[in-house]
Amino acid sequence: MGVPTERPADISGGVSGAPSGPDPRALGYARAAGASGLLFAVLFGLAFVLVRQAPGLDGSDATYTAFYSAGAGGAVVSLGLYVVPFAGIACLWHMTATRTLLQVLRPGSWAEIPHWLHLASGVLFVAMLFIGTAAVGAVALQTAYSSAPLPSPDVARALTAVGYTVVFVYGVRAAGMYMIATTGLVRSAGLLNRAAAVLSYLAATFLLVSTTFHPAILLVFPAWVLLLSIMLLVRPPTGASR
Repeated sequence: MGVPTERPADISGGVSGAPSGPDPRALGYARAAGASGLLFAVLFGLAFVLVRQAPGLDGSDATYTAFYSAGAGGAVVSLGLYVVPFAGIACLWHMTATRTLLQVLRPGSWAEIPHWLHLASGVLFVAMLFIGTAAVGAVALQTAYSSAPLPSPDVARALTAVGYTVVFVYGVRAAGMYMIATTGLVRSAGLLNRAAAVLSYLAATFLLVSTTFHPAILLVFPAWVLLLSIMLLVRPPTGASR
């Protein structure tokens, strides 16, 4: 009589030939990416509303002087400056959780160029966001925490111009590159349907070629992150790693 042998187990830990179940790691990372993405969108929107109170490039000297002399306006903008770092941290969490999720679903993705463009553009966007908002809110921060004389409207306008350049010229392009890289990666992992992918590519292209300095353009990226996060939470990956 022959000795009975055990059936070989498959890579998911079950018996060979048994259907693979949900990967708990993928589900966990999808929830982390979705939750941090929602938090980023909310915090970014709040910071946007607060920092947007500062006069824009087209503001007159009287507008700049009245805004920063009042004190209350500067305090509001300063509050927005303190919200921005938390929005950036949430963005980094979202990026890292998404990258880890993709690595679980597609272990070989680390060898692809979009995998590293995703990392570089995400970090660059957060850095540009920090630098740009710091420049725009520099005078507001001074009025809120210093008794030094106010700088001239020309100085305040110049700092605003620097902040706008960093965010609208450089940061927005980094966000567009991040969207393109992410869309390709999540599409390859089966996390994004065709319609959502096309919409993502169109929005990313708009950010890459846009020349407007209208603040509303900054809402395109958090709106896209919000859409992706909702999809990860509503339709998380349920298949085994591949």
